[in-house]
Amino acid sequence: MNYRVLITDDHPLARRAVRALLAGEEGFEIVGEADNGERAIALCGELMPDLVLMDIQMPGMTGLEATRKIKQQHPHIRIVMLTVSDDVADLFTAIQSGAQGYLLKNMDPDDWIVYLRGLLDDNSEISRHMADRLFHQFRSSPSQAVEETKPNVLSQREGEILMCVASGLSNRQIAEQLIITENTVKNHIKNILAKLSLDNRVQLTAYAIRQGLTQYSQKQSRK
Repeated sequence: MNYRVLITDDHPLARRAVRALLAGEEGFEIVGEADNGERAIALCGELMPDLVLMDIQMPGMTGLEATRKIKQQHPHIRIVMLTVSDDVADLFTAIQSGAQGYLLKNMDPDDWIVYLRGLLDDNSEISRHMADRLFHQFRSSPSQAVEETKPNVLSQREGEILMCVASGLSNRQIAEQLIITENTVKNHIKNILAKLSLDNRVQLTAYAIRQGLTQYSQKQSRK
């Protein structure tokens, strides 16, 4: 399967570098480029990409603002933010804006490809390093907390799957652990996202950490 990719960055050299990186990889088709947020929104409507690689900092409309608008109009499009900063505040805001992922421009190219394939295959795992940063952000910044649907709206099985997702397990690993099919796992995750008014797995992980529903967050809270 070919994934249609839109590259959005205000720097021509950065767009060229991303294009060159993906050009040699099977399964990625670059369908367009945008140099600002407004153009990215317009091209999403015209080209209907599967994935948008979106620079966070751009003049005019930022990547975060463009992400919010794109997700409102085309919720099926996956968006990965590109940045040179690993500031947890940027990560937190990207998740709130609806982004499915967050890539550092100085990461190893092989790590980029592995991450993007995992994301597009819907088996992306949040790294322990990222989970650690998220946990401490939510713990130290209660002012950023929002009113949330409580986890008691979930069935027992949905609660089990939520904890598995938040622990970084893929759909296949969840299916093996709970002795159910991958398709059943996908259906449960869709229902969980709907019940909790969330958009993606990253937001689901953040929610579970805030609610203390993972072994990871429980271990961290005891430190």
